[in-house]
Amino acid sequence: MSKATTTTKKGDPMDGKPEDSPSRLIDARIDELGDWRGETLARVRALVRQADPDVIEEWKWRGVPVWSHAGIICTGETYKQVVKLTFAKGASLEDPASLFNSSLEGNTRRAIDIREGETIDEDALKVLIRAAVALNTSAKAARSPKKPKSA
Repeated sequence: MSKATTTTKKGDPMDGKPEDSPSRLIDARIDELGDWRGETLARVRALVRQADPDVIEEWKWRGVPVWSHAGIICTGETYKQVVKLTFAKGASLEDPASLFNSSLEGNTRRAIDIREGETIDEDALKVLIRAAVALNTSAKAARSPKKPKSA
């Protein structure tokens, strides 16, 4: 099983400091929260890594954990009342377990708001994550220029 890769956004003031890698920054955010939101973010992070062992962890937009594979899979924002998982291309994903419960009106994104005391269907979330990776990798393959066939 491969380990999650981490990157920082170019120009990030924490660029170049190994102690401030995105994974460590996410660890610090989880510890800093110190409540149900931290526990929820940690659990979601573990599920993302289980669903996609090749996931790349990023730290963007001044403090938002981002999980990517050939494009953004989802973000993990924390608010006072919810931990919000926003799927960048969620509107294009099948959601048979009806996990999406927020940002339903848009044409692109969909989100899952998790409130204190709520549980999430872990298997369904992993299916959704894998579907997002499949969509990202298929879109990337479709954009790649085709090599001419040799005669």
